[in-house]
Amino acid sequence: MNKSKQLRYDTAYMSMALEWAKLSHCKRKQVGSLIVKDRMIISDGYNGTPTGFDNCCEDDDYLTHWYVLHAEANAIMKVAASTQSCAGATLYITLSPCQQCSKLIHQAGIVRVVYGETYKDISGLEFLEKAGIALELLEVKI
Repeated sequence: MNKSKQLRYDTAYMSMALEWAKLSHCKRKQVGSLIVKDRMIISDGYNGTPTGFDNCCEDDDYLTHWYVLHAEANAIMKVAASTQSCAGATLYITLSPCQQCSKLIHQAGIVRVVYGETYKDISGLEFLEKAGIALELLEVKI
């Protein structure tokens, strides 16, 4: 796919990830993600509590509960529970991955990560780069 067409698709998918982030109940930061393979969305996710838990992500001091799932982890787990595979896919995420999620991304076989904003700790990005995963910052405003 030529660069111009790829940028159009990337922008559209990132815009969708930004919309998906709005579904999060987290007050500190709402993050959304999509996993795309062969130009098909195979999964989506946003940060939030596990199924069956109260949708409150932060405690009274606005610190995130330890059990809150990150958007990309939610999307990867949805794929794991389906007949799809992340091998060769692109992850679109509104905030660059943390260390823990970077390991999941690599193990899932995702080959490209397009992110909308850089997380304060860039060690997740450094890990992905070392793993040979293509990284791209794409700031999209909706």
